Amino acid sequence: MAYMDPGNYGTDIQAGASFRYGLLWTVWMANLMAMLLQYLSGKLGIAAGKDLSELVRQSLDSRFDVLLNWVGAEAAAAATDLAEYLGTVLALNILFKIPLLYASIFGAADVLILLALTSRRFRALEYFFILSVSIISFGFLYDVIIAGFELPQIAQSFVSPSFGSDSIFLVVGIIGATVMPHALYVHSTLTRNKLLESKVGPEITVEEKKRHLKLHTYESIPAFLIAGMVNAAILIVSAVAFNPKFRNVTAADQAYQIMVPIFGSLAAIVFAVTLLFSGLASSATGTLAGQSIMEGMLGRKINKNLRRIVTRVVNVFPTTIAILLGIDPLSLLVYSQVLLSLMIALPMIPLIFFTARKEVMGQFVNRGLTTTLAVLIGTIIVGLNAYLIYILTAPVNVFLQALILGGYAVYHIYLVYAMLR
Repeated sequence: MAYMDPGNYGTDIQAGASFRYGLLWTVWMANLMAMLLQYLSGKLGIAAGKDLSELVRQSLDSRFDVLLNWVGAEAAAAATDLAEYLGTVLALNILFKIPLLYASIFGAADVLILLALTSRRFRALEYFFILSVSIISFGFLYDVIIAGFELPQIAQSFVSPSFGSDSIFLVVGIIGATVMPHALYVHSTLTRNKLLESKVGPEITVEEKKRHLKLHTYESIPAFLIAGMVNAAILIVSAVAFNPKFRNVTAADQAYQIMVPIFGSLAAIVFAVTLLFSGLASSATGTLAGQSIMEGMLGRKINKNLRRIVTRVVNVFPTTIAILLGIDPLSLLVYSQVLLSLMIALPMIPLIFFTARKEVMGQFVNRGLTTTLAVLIGTIIVGLNAYLIYILTAPVNVFLQALILGGYAVYHIYLVYAMLR
Protein backbone atom coordinates (compact mmCIF):
# COMPACT_ATOMS: atom_id res chain seq x y z
CA MET A 1 0.00 0.00 0.00
CA ALA A 2 2.90 2.36 0.66
CA TYR A 3 3.80 2.33 -3.04
CA MET A 4 0.30 3.15 -4.24
CA ASP A 5 -0.38 6.03 -1.88
CA PRO A 6 -1.54 9.58 -2.75
CA GLY A 7 2.08 10.71 -2.90
CA ASN A 8 2.48 8.51 -5.97
CA TYR A 9 -0.64 10.07 -7.45
CA GLY A 10 0.76 13.57 -6.97
CA THR A 11 4.19 12.92 -8.45
CA ASP A 12 2.96 10.69 -11.30
CA ILE A 13 0.22 13.14 -12.30
CA GLN A 14 2.67 16.03 -12.27
CA ALA A 15 5.22 13.99 -14.24
CA GLY A 16 2.68 13.01 -16.90
CA ALA A 17 1.36 16.56 -17.10
CA SER A 18 4.79 18.14 -17.43
CA PHE A 19 6.79 15.59 -19.45
CA ARG A 20 4.17 13.19 -20.83
CA TYR A 21 5.93 9.76 -21.01
CA GLY A 22 9.41 11.20 -20.49
CA LEU A 23 9.66 10.19 -16.82
CA LEU A 24 8.13 6.72 -17.16
CA TRP A 25 11.64 5.30 -16.77
CA THR A 26 11.83 6.90 -13.31
CA VAL A 27 8.68 5.09 -12.18
CA TRP A 28 10.15 1.69 -13.07
CA MET A 29 13.63 2.53 -11.74
CA ALA A 30 12.16 3.63 -8.42
CA ASN A 31 10.00 0.50 -8.30
CA LEU A 32 13.01 -1.78 -8.83
CA MET A 33 14.91 0.12 -6.13
CA ALA A 34 12.00 -0.29 -3.73
CA MET A 35 11.69 -3.98 -4.58
CA LEU A 36 15.24 -4.76 -3.47
CA LEU A 37 15.27 -2.52 -0.39
CA GLN A 38 11.88 -3.75 0.74
CA TYR A 39 12.99 -7.34 0.28
CA LEU A 40 15.99 -6.61 2.52
CA SER A 41 13.74 -5.03 5.15
CA GLY A 42 11.44 -8.05 5.23
CA LYS A 43 14.39 -10.42 5.31
CA LEU A 44 15.92 -8.50 8.23
CA GLY A 45 12.79 -8.97 10.34
CA ILE A 46 12.74 -12.69 9.59
CA ALA A 47 16.46 -13.43 9.99
CA ALA A 48 17.23 -11.23 13.00
CA GLY A 49 13.88 -11.59 14.77
CA LYS A 50 14.03 -7.83 15.37
CA ASP A 51 12.85 -4.88 13.36
CA LEU A 52 14.99 -2.14 11.85
CA SER A 53 14.08 0.51 14.46
CA GLU A 54 15.01 -1.81 17.31
CA LEU A 55 18.34 -2.73 15.75
CA VAL A 56 19.17 0.94 15.13
CA ARG A 57 18.51 1.75 18.79
CA GLN A 58 20.63 -1.15 20.01
CA SER A 59 23.54 -0.31 17.70
CA LEU A 60 23.88 3.36 18.69
CA ASP A 61 26.15 4.34 21.56
CA SER A 62 24.49 7.41 22.98
CA ARG A 63 20.97 8.55 23.79
CA PHE A 64 21.61 11.62 21.68
CA ASP A 65 22.19 9.46 18.60
CA VAL A 66 19.02 7.48 19.33
CA LEU A 67 17.03 10.68 19.84
CA LEU A 68 18.40 12.15 16.61
CA ASN A 69 17.46 9.06 14.62
CA TRP A 70 14.04 8.88 16.26
CA VAL A 71 13.23 12.52 15.49
CA GLY A 72 14.35 12.04 11.88
CA ALA A 73 12.28 8.87 11.49
CA GLU A 74 9.24 10.58 13.01
CA ALA A 75 9.67 13.50 10.60
CA ALA A 76 9.69 11.08 7.67
CA ALA A 77 6.60 9.31 9.03
CA ALA A 78 4.84 12.68 9.43
CA ALA A 79 5.67 13.69 5.84
CA THR A 80 4.34 10.34 4.65
CA ASP A 81 1.15 10.63 6.65
CA LEU A 82 0.65 14.15 5.31
CA ALA A 83 0.47 12.81 1.75
CA GLU A 84 -1.85 9.96 2.72
CA TYR A 85 -4.14 12.26 4.66
CA LEU A 86 -4.21 14.78 1.80
CA GLY A 87 -5.25 12.01 -0.58
CA THR A 88 -8.29 11.22 1.55
CA VAL A 89 -9.15 14.93 1.83
CA LEU A 90 -8.92 15.45 -1.94
CA ALA A 91 -10.99 12.34 -2.67
CA LEU A 92 -13.75 13.48 -0.27
CA ASN A 93 -13.72 16.87 -1.96
CA ILE A 94 -13.96 15.37 -5.46
CA LEU A 95 -16.51 12.63 -4.80
CA PHE A 96 -18.87 14.36 -2.40
CA LYS A 97 -18.19 18.04 -3.14
CA ILE A 98 -17.18 18.60 0.49
CA PRO A 99 -15.22 21.87 0.80
CA LEU A 100 -11.54 21.23 1.43
CA LEU A 101 -11.66 22.82 4.88
CA TYR A 102 -14.44 20.48 6.09
CA ALA A 103 -12.91 17.52 4.25
CA SER A 104 -9.68 18.08 6.17
CA ILE A 105 -11.64 17.69 9.40
CA PHE A 106 -13.72 14.69 8.29
CA GLY A 107 -10.65 13.03 6.78
CA ALA A 108 -8.92 12.97 10.15
CA ALA A 109 -11.24 10.19 11.30
CA ASP A 110 -10.32 7.78 8.51
CA VAL A 111 -7.48 5.81 10.01
CA LEU A 112 -8.85 6.07 13.55
CA ILE A 113 -12.08 4.35 12.50
CA LEU A 114 -10.32 1.80 10.31
CA LEU A 115 -7.79 0.69 12.90
CA ALA A 116 -10.36 0.73 15.69
CA LEU A 117 -12.46 -1.74 13.69
CA THR A 118 -9.52 -4.01 12.93
CA SER A 119 -7.34 -3.70 16.04
CA ARG A 120 -8.23 -7.16 17.32
CA ARG A 121 -7.56 -9.06 14.11
CA PHE A 122 -4.69 -7.94 11.89
CA ARG A 123 -5.94 -10.37 9.24
CA ALA A 124 -8.98 -8.12 8.74
CA LEU A 125 -6.66 -5.21 7.98
CA GLU A 126 -4.80 -7.37 5.47
CA TYR A 127 -8.09 -8.18 3.75
CA PHE A 128 -8.84 -4.47 3.55
CA PHE A 129 -5.43 -3.93 1.93
CA ILE A 130 -6.19 -6.66 -0.61
CA LEU A 131 -9.52 -5.01 -1.37
CA SER A 132 -7.84 -1.61 -1.75
CA VAL A 133 -5.11 -2.93 -4.05
CA SER A 134 -7.77 -4.63 -6.19
CA ILE A 135 -9.90 -1.50 -6.48
CA ILE A 136 -6.89 0.69 -7.33
CA SER A 137 -5.46 -1.81 -9.82
CA PHE A 138 -8.70 -2.56 -11.68
CA GLY A 139 -9.68 1.10 -11.50
CA PHE A 140 -6.56 2.23 -13.32
CA LEU A 141 -6.77 -0.68 -15.73
CA TYR A 142 -10.17 0.67 -16.70
CA ASP A 143 -8.86 4.25 -16.94
CA VAL A 144 -5.92 3.21 -19.11
CA ILE A 145 -8.25 1.28 -21.44
CA ILE A 146 -10.54 4.32 -21.72
CA ALA A 147 -7.69 6.82 -22.06
CA GLY A 148 -5.59 4.68 -24.37
CA PHE A 149 -1.85 5.05 -24.71
CA GLU A 150 0.66 5.66 -27.44
CA LEU A 151 2.99 2.67 -27.50
CA PRO A 152 5.64 4.21 -29.81
CA GLN A 153 5.97 7.27 -27.55
CA ILE A 154 6.17 5.07 -24.46
CA ALA A 155 8.94 2.99 -26.05
CA GLN A 156 10.71 6.19 -27.10
CA SER A 157 10.66 7.43 -23.50
CA PHE A 158 12.97 4.57 -22.49
CA VAL A 159 15.32 5.20 -25.42
CA SER A 160 15.62 8.96 -24.82
CA PRO A 161 14.31 9.59 -21.30
CA SER A 162 13.75 13.06 -19.90
CA PHE A 163 16.40 14.07 -17.40
CA GLY A 164 17.93 17.39 -16.50
CA SER A 165 17.59 20.43 -14.32
CA ASP A 166 13.96 20.87 -15.38
CA SER A 167 12.89 17.35 -14.42
CA ILE A 168 15.14 16.48 -11.46
CA PHE A 169 12.57 17.75 -8.94
CA LEU A 170 9.98 15.24 -10.15
CA VAL A 171 12.56 12.46 -10.55
CA VAL A 172 13.46 12.84 -6.88
CA GLY A 173 9.78 13.15 -5.94
CA ILE A 174 8.90 9.90 -7.70
CA ILE A 175 11.74 8.12 -5.89
CA GLY A 176 10.58 9.56 -2.55
CA ALA A 177 7.01 8.47 -3.26
CA THR A 178 8.15 4.92 -4.04
CA VAL A 179 11.19 4.17 -1.86
CA MET A 180 9.56 5.49 1.28
CA PRO A 181 11.47 5.66 4.60
CA HIS A 182 8.55 4.56 6.77
CA ALA A 183 7.96 1.46 4.61
CA LEU A 184 11.55 0.30 5.18
CA TYR A 185 10.93 0.48 8.92
CA VAL A 186 7.49 -1.11 9.08
CA HIS A 187 8.11 -4.03 6.70
CA SER A 188 10.74 -5.49 9.02
CA THR A 189 8.26 -5.16 11.89
CA LEU A 190 5.46 -6.93 10.00
CA THR A 191 7.62 -9.88 8.90
CA ARG A 192 9.05 -10.23 12.40
CA ASN A 193 5.55 -10.26 13.90
CA LYS A 194 4.35 -12.82 11.36
CA LEU A 195 7.26 -15.07 12.24
CA LEU A 196 6.63 -14.77 15.98
CA GLU A 197 2.89 -15.39 15.61
CA SER A 198 3.39 -18.59 13.61
CA LYS A 199 6.17 -20.26 15.59
CA VAL A 200 5.27 -23.78 16.67
CA GLY A 201 7.76 -24.25 19.51
CA PRO A 202 9.69 -22.28 22.11
CA GLU A 203 12.40 -21.49 19.57
CA ILE A 204 12.14 -20.37 15.97
CA THR A 205 14.02 -22.84 13.81
CA VAL A 206 16.09 -22.06 10.73
CA GLU A 207 13.58 -24.07 8.67
CA GLU A 208 10.75 -21.82 9.85
CA LYS A 209 12.75 -18.73 8.89
CA LYS A 210 13.51 -20.19 5.46
CA ARG A 211 9.84 -20.94 4.90
CA HIS A 212 8.84 -17.39 5.85
CA LEU A 213 11.56 -15.88 3.69
CA LYS A 214 10.36 -17.95 0.73
CA LEU A 215 6.76 -16.84 1.27
CA HIS A 216 7.94 -13.25 1.73
CA THR A 217 9.78 -13.35 -1.60
CA TYR A 218 6.89 -14.92 -3.51
CA GLU A 219 4.49 -12.37 -2.04
CA SER A 220 6.67 -9.27 -2.51
CA ILE A 221 7.67 -9.62 -6.16
CA PRO A 222 4.09 -9.75 -7.59
CA ALA A 223 2.99 -7.00 -5.19
CA PHE A 224 5.72 -4.63 -6.34
CA LEU A 225 5.09 -5.43 -9.99
CA ILE A 226 1.43 -4.51 -9.46
CA ALA A 227 2.47 -1.30 -7.69
CA GLY A 228 4.81 -0.44 -10.57
CA MET A 229 2.08 -1.01 -13.15
CA VAL A 230 -0.39 1.14 -11.19
CA ASN A 231 2.12 4.00 -10.96
CA ALA A 232 2.89 3.69 -14.66
CA ALA A 233 -0.87 3.74 -15.38
CA ILE A 234 -1.32 6.94 -13.34
CA LEU A 235 1.43 8.64 -15.36
CA ILE A 236 0.07 7.34 -18.69
CA VAL A 237 -3.50 8.51 -17.94
CA SER A 238 -2.12 11.91 -16.90
CA ALA A 239 0.05 12.14 -20.03
CA VAL A 240 -2.96 11.47 -22.26
CA ALA A 241 -5.28 13.79 -20.32
CA PHE A 242 -2.83 16.68 -20.49
CA ASN A 243 -2.07 16.15 -24.18
CA PRO A 244 -2.35 19.61 -25.82
CA LYS A 245 -4.41 18.12 -28.67
CA PHE A 246 -7.17 17.58 -26.10
CA ARG A 247 -6.72 20.67 -23.96
CA ASN A 248 -3.95 23.12 -23.31
CA VAL A 249 -3.72 22.60 -19.54
CA THR A 250 -0.63 22.10 -17.42
CA ALA A 251 -1.96 22.30 -13.85
CA ALA A 252 -1.94 18.85 -12.29
CA ASP A 253 -4.54 19.75 -9.66
CA GLN A 254 -7.18 19.86 -12.44
CA ALA A 255 -6.75 16.16 -13.28
CA TYR A 256 -10.27 15.16 -12.25
CA GLN A 257 -11.98 18.05 -14.05
CA ILE A 258 -9.99 17.34 -17.20
CA MET A 259 -10.92 13.66 -17.25
CA VAL A 260 -14.70 14.30 -17.24
CA PRO A 261 -15.04 15.90 -20.70
CA ILE A 262 -12.28 13.78 -22.26
CA PHE A 263 -12.90 10.27 -20.89
CA GLY A 264 -16.36 10.59 -19.37
CA SER A 265 -17.65 10.98 -15.83
CA LEU A 266 -17.29 7.26 -14.99
CA ALA A 267 -13.54 7.27 -15.66
CA ALA A 268 -13.17 10.39 -13.54
CA ILE A 269 -15.20 8.86 -10.68
CA VAL A 270 -13.11 5.68 -10.86
CA PHE A 271 -10.00 7.85 -10.56
CA ALA A 272 -11.42 9.59 -7.46
CA VAL A 273 -12.50 6.29 -5.85
CA THR A 274 -9.02 4.80 -6.31
CA LEU A 275 -7.58 7.94 -4.69
CA LEU A 276 -9.92 7.54 -1.71
CA PHE A 277 -8.97 3.89 -1.15
CA SER A 278 -5.32 4.78 -1.66
CA GLY A 279 -5.56 7.41 1.07
CA LEU A 280 -7.47 5.19 3.51
CA ALA A 281 -5.31 2.08 3.17
CA SER A 282 -1.96 3.87 3.06
CA SER A 283 -2.97 5.91 6.13
CA ALA A 284 -3.37 2.64 8.02
CA THR A 285 0.08 1.58 6.81
CA GLY A 286 1.54 4.91 7.89
CA THR A 287 0.04 4.63 11.37
CA LEU A 288 1.46 1.11 11.77
CA ALA A 289 4.84 2.47 10.66
CA GLY A 290 4.69 5.31 13.17
CA GLN A 291 3.93 2.88 15.96
CA SER A 292 6.78 0.62 14.85
CA ILE A 293 9.24 3.52 14.77
CA MET A 294 8.28 4.83 18.19
CA GLU A 295 8.33 1.44 19.92
CA GLY A 296 11.58 0.36 18.27
CA MET A 297 13.48 3.58 18.85
CA LEU A 298 12.26 4.12 22.43
CA GLY A 299 12.34 0.46 23.42
CA ARG A 300 8.91 0.48 25.03
CA LYS A 301 5.33 -0.32 24.10
CA ILE A 302 3.16 2.58 22.99
CA ASN A 303 -0.59 2.86 23.45
CA LYS A 304 -1.99 2.31 19.96
CA ASN A 305 -4.89 4.70 20.31
CA LEU A 306 -2.63 7.46 21.62
CA ARG A 307 -0.25 6.94 18.73
CA ARG A 308 -3.08 7.14 16.20
CA ILE A 309 -4.37 10.39 17.67
CA VAL A 310 -0.89 11.94 17.75
CA THR A 311 -0.23 10.88 14.16
CA ARG A 312 -3.38 12.57 12.93
CA VAL A 313 -3.06 15.74 15.03
CA VAL A 314 0.47 16.28 13.73
CA ASN A 315 -0.87 16.67 10.20
CA VAL A 316 -4.42 17.98 10.63
CA PHE A 317 -3.33 21.41 11.82
CA PRO A 318 -0.69 22.21 9.17
CA THR A 319 -2.92 20.82 6.42
CA THR A 320 -5.91 22.88 7.55
CA ILE A 321 -3.74 26.00 7.79
CA ALA A 322 -2.38 25.35 4.28
CA ILE A 323 -5.94 25.02 2.92
CA LEU A 324 -6.97 28.26 4.66
CA LEU A 325 -3.98 29.98 3.06
CA GLY A 326 -5.05 28.71 -0.35
CA ILE A 327 -2.02 26.46 -0.89
CA ASP A 328 -2.68 23.77 -3.51
CA PRO A 329 -2.99 20.34 -1.79
CA LEU A 330 -1.45 18.49 -4.77
CA SER A 331 1.58 20.78 -4.63
CA LEU A 332 1.95 19.83 -0.97
CA LEU A 333 1.82 16.18 -2.05
CA VAL A 334 4.75 16.59 -4.43
CA TYR A 335 6.88 18.61 -2.00
CA SER A 336 6.30 16.05 0.76
CA GLN A 337 7.58 13.28 -1.51
CA VAL A 338 10.75 15.22 -2.33
CA LEU A 339 11.32 15.59 1.41
CA LEU A 340 10.92 11.82 1.79
CA SER A 341 13.60 11.20 -0.83
CA LEU A 342 16.01 13.45 1.04
CA MET A 343 15.38 11.34 4.17
CA ILE A 344 15.61 7.86 2.63
CA ALA A 345 19.19 7.43 3.81
CA LEU A 346 18.05 7.43 7.45
CA PRO A 347 16.67 3.86 7.30
CA MET A 348 18.43 2.79 4.08
CA ILE A 349 22.04 2.99 5.32
CA PRO A 350 21.38 0.97 8.53
CA LEU A 351 19.29 -1.51 6.52
CA ILE A 352 22.12 -2.21 4.06
CA PHE A 353 24.62 -2.35 6.92
CA PHE A 354 22.64 -4.82 9.06
CA THR A 355 21.69 -7.18 6.23
CA ALA A 356 25.36 -7.40 5.21
CA ARG A 357 26.48 -8.44 8.73
CA LYS A 358 26.65 -12.16 9.46
CA GLU A 359 26.38 -11.61 13.23
CA VAL A 360 22.96 -10.05 12.66
CA MET A 361 21.62 -12.17 9.81
CA GLY A 362 23.34 -15.51 10.41
CA GLN A 363 23.11 -17.74 7.35
CA PHE A 364 20.66 -15.28 5.78
CA VAL A 365 23.35 -12.62 5.36
CA ASN A 366 23.34 -10.87 1.99
CA ARG A 367 25.39 -12.25 -0.85
CA GLY A 368 28.08 -9.98 -2.18
CA LEU A 369 26.07 -9.17 -5.30
CA THR A 370 22.99 -8.23 -3.26
CA THR A 371 24.99 -5.84 -1.08
CA THR A 372 26.67 -4.35 -4.14
CA LEU A 373 23.30 -3.69 -5.79
CA ALA A 374 21.93 -2.18 -2.59
CA VAL A 375 24.94 0.12 -2.23
CA LEU A 376 24.59 1.11 -5.90
CA ILE A 377 20.92 1.95 -5.37
CA GLY A 378 21.78 3.99 -2.30
CA THR A 379 24.49 5.86 -4.18
CA ILE A 380 22.12 6.71 -7.05
CA ILE A 381 19.44 7.99 -4.66
CA VAL A 382 21.89 10.12 -2.68
CA GLY A 383 23.48 11.40 -5.89
CA LEU A 384 20.14 12.45 -7.39
CA ASN A 385 19.19 14.17 -4.14
CA ALA A 386 22.50 16.04 -4.11
CA TYR A 387 21.97 17.12 -7.73
CA LEU A 388 18.52 18.48 -6.83
CA ILE A 389 19.98 20.44 -3.92
CA TYR A 390 22.66 21.81 -6.26
CA ILE A 391 20.01 22.95 -8.77
CA LEU A 392 17.75 24.47 -6.13
CA THR A 393 20.61 26.38 -4.48
CA ALA A 394 22.10 27.61 -7.77
CA PRO A 395 20.42 31.04 -7.49
CA VAL A 396 22.07 31.72 -4.12
CA ASN A 397 25.74 32.60 -3.64
CA VAL A 398 28.37 29.91 -4.01
CA PHE A 399 29.35 29.92 -0.35
CA LEU A 400 25.80 29.21 0.84
CA GLN A 401 25.38 26.54 -1.82
CA ALA A 402 28.58 24.81 -0.69
CA LEU A 403 27.41 25.05 2.93
CA ILE A 404 24.07 23.36 2.18
CA LEU A 405 25.68 20.61 0.08
CA GLY A 406 28.31 20.13 2.77
CA GLY A 407 25.61 19.74 5.40
CA TYR A 408 23.88 17.12 3.27
CA ALA A 409 27.18 15.24 2.90
CA VAL A 410 27.82 15.40 6.67
CA TYR A 411 24.34 13.97 7.29
CA HIS A 412 25.25 10.83 5.30
CA ILE A 413 28.75 10.57 6.75
CA TYR A 414 27.22 10.65 10.22
CA LEU A 415 24.81 7.83 9.36
CA VAL A 416 27.64 5.65 8.06
CA TYR A 417 29.88 6.50 11.02
CA ALA A 418 27.09 5.76 13.52
CA MET A 419 26.75 2.24 12.08
CA LEU A 420 30.47 1.49 11.90
CA ARG A 421 31.66 2.68 15.29
